Amino acid sequence: MQNRFLPFSGRLLIGAPFIMSGLGKLSSYAATVGYIAAVGLPLAPLAWLVAVLVEVGGGALLLAGYRVRPVAVAMAVFSIATAIFFHHNFSDQNQMIHFLKNVMLAGGLLQIAYFGAGPLSLDARIGNKPAVS
Repeated sequence: MQNRFLPFSGRLLIGAPFIMSGLGKLSSYAATVGYIAAVGLPLAPLAWLVAVLVEVGGGALLLAGYRVRPVAVAMAVFSIATAIFFHHNFSDQNQMIHFLKNVMLAGGLLQIAYFGAGPLSLDARIGNKPAVS
């Protein structure tokens, strides 16, 4: 595998699960809003909308490689917030695994934010390649 495919592969492996998760939320509005409300977050319908937009929209932008730096930062913040609000019961091993998964996703997203989309992306095609400092 040539190095130019690695950034795209990383974006695919991170973006596709976000899209799948967002589509799942889109098809299960009542259950998702109920879960959001059950953890005590206010404005559960608005939180559902934000989650769907971040997961489907952000995931799609990652796959396309468009504006990945700000998108990846927003998705990293979303991943950490999700870990804190939904996966904080560390006495439950499953919740601990989900917490750590979200933290790892945030780490990968921050790598994308720093290094950019790579050569196989819309950002590269249209010149959105700020220098890495």
